[in-house]
Amino acid sequence: MEYYVHPPAIVDDGCEIGNGTKIWHFSHIMTGAKLGERCNIGQNVVVSPEVILGNNVKVQNNVSLYTGVICADDVFLGPSCVFTNVINPRSAVNRRDQYQKTIVGKGASVGANATIVCGHNIGKFAFIGAGAVVTKTVLPYALVVGNPAKQIGWVSEYGKRLVFNQENIAVCDESGQVYQILDNQIESSNGKNKICCSWVRAHRQTSCRNDT
Repeated sequence: MEYYVHPPAIVDDGCEIGNGTKIWHFSHIMTGAKLGERCNIGQNVVVSPEVILGNNVKVQNNVSLYTGVICADDVFLGPSCVFTNVINPRSAVNRRDQYQKTIVGKGASVGANATIVCGHNIGKFAFIGAGAVVTKTVLPYALVVGNPAKQIGWVSEYGKRLVFNQENIAVCDESGQVYQILDNQIESSNGKNKICCSWVRAHRQTSCRNDT
């Protein structure tokens, strides 16, 4: 395996670290942690046993990832964001057999200083605002902010706010990808959503006619 570890960082025996991953100053990767390829682990980060990071996960400075955290590919974890793994910790009570899992879906972003209370999964491409306190499951593509965190909208895979028309269709103004709300869930034109894909084809045909 070819990866980079800055000299002050500590990588315990028994870790799995993918090619191209970089681990920076004063970080600690503990035995049993699994890091995918091309991850970037910032300064003063702790990755505890059994934590799993997919490929291309970016962990900014001062983040602690405790046992039970699983991040899919392309996840972004902002500076000093916090994950818990016990719902009711007590110093005098050993609850190591009660760690709860928190799964962060592909492409999701967690803002600086946000807190994720354990046992609440974050859907793919969701966006957690800076300083938010997540106390319930977050839907894919959802934009949540505040304490406690509340959903205030939807974002694209590029992290752009989506504005939906009367047909519940929205277009990302950066990628041009089309999204549709169906039963409070987001479907994209990259998927198998026939309505959304049909809208894309019709829109492209109209654009071509207007260009001639």
